[in-house]
Amino acid sequence: MLRICLALALALSLAGCGNGTGRTTGTAAGGAATGALIGIVGGPIGVVVGAGIGAGAGAIAGSNTTSKQVDLGNAPWDKNGQ
Repeated sequence: MLRICLALALALSLAGCGNGTGRTTGTAAGGAATGALIGIVGGPIGVVVGAGIGAGAGAIAGSNTTSKQVDLGNAPWDKNGQ
């Protein structure tokens, strides 16, 4: 349970990174990855369901927030800082 909570907290913190035009896509991808990781507990079906739910939640969070509301800096993988 601790691993799941830690993975979820890490993914949520990374989901707020960046402020470019692809931010919604990035949060959807981050949500899908988080959901899939959590879904591993439920087996193969859990991974698919978790990824779907996580992608939906990430897309909703990314589209309904602005970079001023959730600004955790640039994403670690973003070399240009955009």
